[in-house]
Parts: sequence; C-alpha cells; structure tokens
Amino acid sequence: MTAPVFVVEEVPAGPRFVLDGPEGRHAVSVKRLNPGEALVLTDGRGAWAEAVVEAAEGKDRLSVAVSATGHEAEPEVRITVVQALPKGDRGELAVETMTETGVDAIVPWQASRCITQWRGDRGAKSLAKWRSTAREAGKQSRRVRFPEVAEAMSTKQVAALLAGADLAVVLHEDRAHPSGALATAELPAKGSIVLVVGPEGGVSPEELALFAEAGARPFRLGSSVLRTSTAGTAATAVLLARTGRWS
Repeated sequence: MTAPVFVVEEVPAGPRFVLDGPEGRHAVSVKRLNPGEALVLTDGRGAWAEAVVEAAEGKDRLSVAVSATGHEAEPEVRITVVQALPKGDRGELAVETMTETGVDAIVPWQASRCITQWRGDRGAKSLAKWRSTAREAGKQSRRVRFPEVAEAMSTKQVAALLAGADLAVVLHEDRAHPSGALATAELPAKGSIVLVVGPEGGVSPEELALFAEAGARPFRLGSSVLRTSTAGTAATAVLLARTGRWS
C-alpha cells in the first residue's frame, strides 16, 4: 500500500516537521500512525515531501523526519470537466470520482435544464462542499496535485472557456444530432481539453448552438447513456488513457 497523504499549507524542506491541526489529529487519532511508518505531505498544488514518523505528541501532533522532496509538474494536456449541477449529493459523487480518476479541473455549470440552483448562501455552501470533496478525494487517491474547482459559470462563461481550449468537447448522446466517438477524437499533444457534461435533461439546443459557435464538437462515450454524475468520470478515464497518463 502507498503511504497516506496529508495536506499542509507549505511543504517542509526538512529535516524535521510537526504535523498538527486537523491533519495531525487525523494522522494520530484516526490513522494511528506509529514510529517508522511512511507518509507524504503535500500542498495539493504539486509540491510533496516523503517523511517517516518519529513520534506522536498527544492526540493531534505528529513529529516526522523528511526524507525527500519534489514537485509534480503540470500535465502537458490539461483536462477540465464542466459539470452541470446534478440533483442532491450527486454533485459531490461526480467530483469525488473525477478526482480519483485524475481530472485536472472542475467547473460547476448552471445549465438551463438544471433543477438544482446555486444562489446566495446555498451556492456558497455547495461550492465549499465540492472543493472539500476534491481535497479529500485527492488525499484518498494519493494525489499531490488536486483538481481546481472553479466558481460556478453561466452558459456564456462556459462558451468563452470552450473557445480558448485546444479541444472543446460536449458530451451529447442525442441520436438526432450526429456525434463522434470520444475514443476516436483527435487529441492535442499539448494544451487543454475542456469537456462539457450536461444535466439529466440534456444540453438544450440553444446551449449546443452557442457551444458550437465557440468551437466545441459533440462526442459520445458509447452505446449507453450515462448519468450526469458518472459521465464526466468515464470521459476523463478515456482521455487520460489516450493521453498516456494511464499507462
């Protein structure tokens, strides 16, 4: 098993470090790490340090010895998923599984057919949940570069994001609108891929037209239609495999 990951504000250069606060409490009281066990410290932005436990101090402080440090470079092809807001807790499920799969950025999208609405305090709380979910899923999957979760975007803002991508994709399974297979799409060797996942009711004709004007092309995942909360994860897996990041 790989070493557990803990998040720090700034990765220590060494030789010793004390992990405290909520992460220290989790390491001592939940994970119950013992002297000699390995762990990884990260800032979630690519910097990391390998360390070994020296001693636990109380219930929320762990003294560690740093053995190595480094920085994970950004991927040559960056994958962003624009996720329409699902109902209930399916949004957190989508964020969790996309993070575990390896997505680089997630953009919440208030599509016209979304039942869920992010407004005021509810929107702020929902965004905070998505970001917390990405952080925890990043730790669980032993990542040292967590996906960025952006502020919720309008359809016009999503169109502008698509216009700046090296490959802009809209997942679309409507048989009335021809679409290519994502597994056969020509991918850029470098740059950004932005992929739009619509709501349960689908992407509206007006949204499709606006995205097409921005340069986006419709693609499908396969013969079956996936839920909005799982489509982004499946699409991310296809793209990661094809870009060589799943090797």
